[in-house]
Amino acid sequence: MVGAVFFVASSPPSNTSPPAQTFKISTWNMDWLLSTPAQNAPDVPPDIPHRSADDLSALATYAQRLRSDLIGLQEVGDSATLGHLFNPQDYQILLSNDAIAQHTALAVRRGLTIQRNPDVSTLAPDPTAAHHPLRSGLDINVRIGRMTLRVLVVHLKTGCWDNPVSETRYACPILFQQFHALRDWLAERAKNGEPFAIIGDFNRRMTRTDPLFISLNQVTPLLLTTAGRASPCLNGSYFIDHILLGGAAQKWADPNSAGNDHSTK
Repeated sequence: MVGAVFFVASSPPSNTSPPAQTFKISTWNMDWLLSTPAQNAPDVPPDIPHRSADDLSALATYAQRLRSDLIGLQEVGDSATLGHLFNPQDYQILLSNDAIAQHTALAVRRGLTIQRNPDVSTLAPDPTAAHHPLRSGLDINVRIGRMTLRVLVVHLKTGCWDNPVSETRYACPILFQQFHALRDWLAERAKNGEPFAIIGDFNRRMTRTDPLFISLNQVTPLLLTTAGRASPCLNGSYFIDHILLGGAAQKWADPNSAGNDHSTK
């Protein structure tokens, strides 16, 4: 699993500028991090990783090394299991409300004020059409200093890594439908003038010239923080996990902070 890590920096606060502090945003696909009973659920493949106590301890070490304020998470089963990695005394854990084995989630450092919004269920279209259950987006507001950042954690359909928008096979029609839902969410943020971040596993090798990224960028200008970068852990392949910043949040990003912290199973 790959954790793409970014810093978001700010200047001194005023009525129009971001908060006078620095915070760190990460995204991490946990690769079927489920409790032992949940591993036997009907919608769970038999070949998923089965983590031992030592595995959880190693993952907790990686989580501590991140030292992030916000960590968008994917493929999470429940908050109790996730609590083995992110100490509940240090982090508040939120999960999407999907009635499936996998959830999108967010670990938020204690001390940050948050407000939960309804899950973006349009990212989880009819499971009978998708063949496998899909995940809603986890949508929250995070108060940082005098400013509020709207954060959407996503885990989109796999299997349409860089296919053209004319593709009608594989998982592409479903992914295209999810990107349409993202466009609707972006339109609301632009209408309200909100600083925002979309973080998570897009299952898409997005670049600035990717038609799907362009379709989002046409709604409102976006900073694709992974643009021009590749994973040092996966033979230089392009990221499928991304952090998009929009509105005033584009100006908060430290351009030298994007990176890849770890790759492990």
